[in-house]
Amino acid sequence: MNLELLNTEIQEFIDANLKSDISILLLKGIPFNNVEAKTIIEQIEAKKRCEKKLPTWYTTKNIYYPNKLNIEQTSSEVTAKYKASLVSGKSLIDLTGGFGIDAYYFSKHIESITHCEINTELSDIVKQNYKTLNVSNIACKNESGIDVLKQLDELFDWIYIDPSRRDDSKQKVFLLSDCIPNVKTFQNLFLKYAQQVMVKTSPLLDLTATLSDLKYVKEIHIVAVNNEVKELLWILERDYDGDAIIKTVNLQKENIQNFEFNFKNEPSSQAIYSEPLSYLYEPNVAILKAGAFNTISELLNINKLHKHSHLYTSDKIIDFPGRRFKIENRLPFNKKVFFKEKITKANITTRNFPLSVNDIRKKLKVKDGGNLYLFFTTNLNNEKIILVCSKL
Repeated sequence: MNLELLNTEIQEFIDANLKSDISILLLKGIPFNNVEAKTIIEQIEAKKRCEKKLPTWYTTKNIYYPNKLNIEQTSSEVTAKYKASLVSGKSLIDLTGGFGIDAYYFSKHIESITHCEINTELSDIVKQNYKTLNVSNIACKNESGIDVLKQLDELFDWIYIDPSRRDDSKQKVFLLSDCIPNVKTFQNLFLKYAQQVMVKTSPLLDLTATLSDLKYVKEIHIVAVNNEVKELLWILERDYDGDAIIKTVNLQKENIQNFEFNFKNEPSSQAIYSEPLSYLYEPNVAILKAGAFNTISELLNINKLHKHSHLYTSDKIIDFPGRRFKIENRLPFNKKVFFKEKITKANITTRNFPLSVNDIRKKLKVKDGGNLYLFFTTNLNNEKIILVCSKL
């Protein structure tokens, strides 16, 4: 870590070249002798990646950035804020602190935070940035979080862990047993030192399989941002013996969509089926990841089009955690019938349908865009249909 990077001239150079072509910059030469050109280029590339993901860091002067991989692996501010909303108390230890985004937001809800990071340079960077950000209630430890936990030998209100999803060869992994540290191996240790543990995992993990790997799971939060699942959060509570509650959230600029249910009840829930009615509902991706296909029909009192279509319908409009549409027309999947409608431009979605969106566009000569939405799906009689909709 070279603090000369924070000199005014160098920081101004970095800001002035955030949109510059890196290869051209290198050809021109970088006019500083006290910092390597490579290091300055790394700062420019890392900062560029933070503009949308970490706006607080991006807009704060004199932030020191780690390499691009660390930026890629860190939580976004929007998901960090959500995680922080789930905790409270006096103390939390972040066993895999990384660039410190999660710890920063935890510090707004918890009195004292311990940030553990085994990488010395990254730990120093985080410590320096916390000073810049005027954070005073986070202690940075340049050690393995597991070692720190054992050395301190004290109780925390919360333990947070985001195990590394890279193996020794730096290849991506996502199974709990392949991540470092192995949460399956250390979960008893975690629950010894904290009443509650939050584990962040890849969105690719299978919920049922992971539930069998972890003890005392009280809640599973499926966190999506703008309809893209970003992470799974597993809340473990010492000696908890109830059912796991699934909490889905889709964080959007204009609103937040929430839906929760008892995971154990989904297999016994009964969906109601019907032909398309007045309105169509498409669940957000967090609900689809949760597999709440029957539960959402039962709890929201809406009908399902087909067992495998995962589209829902009703005669009265309801609040819904996903997209809502008014069904303007119902067509059989028939080329001649479709051409009579003279639809040449529309947004196309397929659910439980044999053709891809691209294949449909070629076959029916429909361009992308416009205010019309076409859903190609299968109804309860196993007939291929087209629902012509307007978005609400």
